Amino acid sequence: MTRILAVALLPVATLLAGCASFSPDGGMSAVAGRVGAETRLDVVKVADDSQDAVAKDHAHALLRRGLTADRAVQIAFLRNKGLQSAYNDLGISEARYVEDSLPPNPSASILSVRGFMMLDIERRLAVDLLSLATLPARQEIAETRWRLARQTAISDTLRLAADVRRQYWKAVAARAQVGHLTQARATVEATAELAHKLGETGAMPKLDQAREFAFYTELSAQLARARTQEKVEKERLTRLMGLWGEDTGFAVPASLPRLPRRLQPYRDLESTALAKRVDIAMARTDLERTAKSLGLTQATRFVNALSLSGAENASWATKVDPSGATTSERSRLRGFEAAFEIPIFDFGQARGREAEEIYMRAVNRLVEKGVNARSEVREAYTAYRGSFDVARLYMSRILPLRKTIQDESLLRYNGMLTDLFVLLQDARARVQSNVAAIDAQRDFFIAETNLNAAMLGAGLGGADAAPSTVAANAAD
Repeated sequence: MTRILAVALLPVATLLAGCASFSPDGGMSAVAGRVGAETRLDVVKVADDSQDAVAKDHAHALLRRGLTADRAVQIAFLRNKGLQSAYNDLGISEARYVEDSLPPNPSASILSVRGFMMLDIERRLAVDLLSLATLPARQEIAETRWRLARQTAISDTLRLAADVRRQYWKAVAARAQVGHLTQARATVEATAELAHKLGETGAMPKLDQAREFAFYTELSAQLARARTQEKVEKERLTRLMGLWGEDTGFAVPASLPRLPRRLQPYRDLESTALAKRVDIAMARTDLERTAKSLGLTQATRFVNALSLSGAENASWATKVDPSGATTSERSRLRGFEAAFEIPIFDFGQARGREAEEIYMRAVNRLVEKGVNARSEVREAYTAYRGSFDVARLYMSRILPLRKTIQDESLLRYNGMLTDLFVLLQDARARVQSNVAAIDAQRDFFIAETNLNAAMLGAGLGGADAAPSTVAANAAD
């Protein structure tokens, strides 16, 4: 049995030399390197209380400096527990990778049978030869799954960064709306008070007074809705950044930044996206994993269970001769047992066909990812370019014209060349134009975020919020 086990276990020592071991950082270096190259921000895995305290202090320092889009994303990298749970999934995937790369454990059994004046003991040590033979292929598959898990963590991080940026622009725009409507209402309030005094003296008709008060009331209602929306948008940003308690008292900027002077050119965006998108890299890795699994399935389609057992049987028996004397006899037998399934009914066609269909499914998904990626980039750039044109039109043409119209209307009203109704209509139109201009600016910065997300495969928000099938396969 010693020779048999030595021959059976001889490859194990060689295979153990190629077994995977845990990385020093649990795969976070790949995530931090890729995300840092795209965002120029730090990615941190918070693994214990001391690291959590450091991350919390860093977030506090960023909040005290004033919130920007980049700082909001950095705070989310530090404090968002959903992202940290994704990094825990990465650690789980590494543990499974190390486990899957190890040779199968041998099994040992002892059988003891005792009877009258006899004892029979059998010791057995079994090794799964098929698992040993296919271990290199299974190690390659495990390494591919581990690579897919790292890509999934990168995708989750980039997706969160895009979500935080979108929400940051919404929160800033909501506060800018409140600031503009507050100033507009203060101006209209002074006019309403003047109209009330003029009405008491009889210098202003009731119709004009009613129009003035109606405009003031409508503006107050619009301001109330804007204040509610401001709180909602800020709360959503707070949730994405993972803040609570005292940290929720942060303030967002009161106005949106200016539009850029130049736009990103469209040239080579599609080809660049195909090379950079994480979801396409994940689809390629999944296809590679599936192809390796298909090769393993084809290699073992006829024999899917093969084991070798070394056995030793030791017996002790006591015999009594006619004279009454007893003698003890001991015997020791050695041998081996090989067991495998006989493919009488199942020749592996079902498993082979299933593997082929799974492979073609991965191929089609990869092609679909490429087609959709090109379309998403074109769609995102169309929105990016169109929102810029609209926002620039408001800032350079519409708002200056509205100001000129209101100024001229006020001069005409002071000169009694027009009535109050025209003045109020022009004032209302200018307020709404300013509201629309802020919305247009917000839409541009969100469109810019969506374009960058489309270039990286980080999702366009909303419809792409659900995890992909490829990412789900990584956990299988």
